[in-house]
Order: sequence, then C-alpha cells, then structure tokens
Amino acid sequence: MADNIQLGRRYQCNTCGCMVLCTKPGNDMVECCESPMELQQPRKLPSSD
Repeated sequence: MADNIQLGRRYQCNTCGCMVLCTKPGNDMVECCESPMELQQPRKLPSSD
C-alpha cells in the first residue's frame, strides 16, 4: 500500500465502508477505524456510443 496521500483519489475503509476523496496531497496514510484505508481504482465511465 502506498504511504502517500494522492490528490483526487478515493480511499475506502474495509471495516465500516466509509469512503473519502482526498483534496490535498500528503505524506501520511489515510486511516479509519484504526487501520489504513484502501486506495480505490478509478471507475470506468460508460461509453458515449
């Protein structure tokens, strides 16, 4: 798991399901329920066809 907070990325707690969107980068880890939150992968947009 990365140890830097990434601007504009979503993180989710595996314990309670809380999701956060980071608005500022940083050098710490995002934590919830006393454990690190998991970095979420970008969601694919539906095609415009």
